[in-house]
Amino acid sequence: MAEKMERAAAQAKASSEAPGPTEFHSQLVRAELLKASVWLGLALLIGVSIILIQPILLIFAAIVVASMLDGGTRLLGRVLPIARAWRLLIICLLLVAFLAWTILFAGSQIADQAATLQTVVMAQIERIAAWAADHGMGNFQFDTKTITENLAGTVGRVTAAVGTVLGALTSLVMVVVLGIFLAIEPRLYERGVAWMLPMKSRENFYITTARMGFTLRRLMAGRLLGMVVEGIGTWLACLAVGIPMAALMGLLTGLLAFIPNIGAIVSGVLLVLVGFSAGTDTGLYAIIIYFIVQTVDGYLIVPMVAKQTVDLAPALVLAAQILFGALLGIMGLFLADPIVAMIKVALEREAERNAGTGMARKT
Repeated sequence: MAEKMERAAAQAKASSEAPGPTEFHSQLVRAELLKASVWLGLALLIGVSIILIQPILLIFAAIVVASMLDGGTRLLGRVLPIARAWRLLIICLLLVAFLAWTILFAGSQIADQAATLQTVVMAQIERIAAWAADHGMGNFQFDTKTITENLAGTVGRVTAAVGTVLGALTSLVMVVVLGIFLAIEPRLYERGVAWMLPMKSRENFYITTARMGFTLRRLMAGRLLGMVVEGIGTWLACLAVGIPMAALMGLLTGLLAFIPNIGAIVSGVLLVLVGFSAGTDTGLYAIIIYFIVQTVDGYLIVPMVAKQTVDLAPALVLAAQILFGALLGIMGLFLADPIVAMIKVALEREAERNAGTGMARKT
């Protein structure tokens, strides 16, 4: 009798200590929960990225600035064997000196020319619209407000805060300051990110970031070279043939050269419109100048840079610019090329890892 009672008590105790609904011992349930948590985390990550897209773009822009400063520091180290901090300080001082020279000596001239550029361009657009109406192509009505609103609508509204003058200046200061901090000690931040990764993934992370840094430095070096060549070449050529606002045309051409494809089209349209405002012969000279400058950049500078970096297809870059410009605004348009280059480097590294893993399994 006592044995039966003990057996019944043991069974009751066992049943009371059975797994409850919150305990998952099934491997299938655990696997499904893991999958669900991964998808949920991915959805949350996408949502947070959309909400924080503007600061994310500013951080990436700071990385681009840091790569340019780092590239200049490395280049200076080939001729000036001093500590890295001093070389970086020299690069920053040279940049500040160039900006100060531009503002003090060329600022007033460029400001005067910029004040008349809008009037000249709008007058030329109205002439084109009148010519189209005379030839039965329709009646077009243009004004500055309508064109500005249409342009604002085509570059996206996610980064609308950057569109204001105060927002643009604030963002520019933050990007430059953050870029300087990143350029001072890039390895520190690289090790900090690697510390959050699993041990087995750190080696691949270091290899990938090294290749990304190399590609970004060479890409930005080529971009800066193209900006200098196009800007100075356009300025001198405009001065030689008497195209109005030569300094402003050179500055705009150089700045817009940072944006492949689209920048060349915009600068070319402005140059031709300003050229024809001074006469037919000057307009034809403007067309010739545009093609010469773009030929030098497209057939000399770009191929030379592409040999040292990732060779991006023009259609791919243009598609990325259209997509990022529509979704992310003017910042996305400027950063489309570096973003695509970094994605391509990461995909190439992943393909290399997969190929190495496949070969190891075969052996």
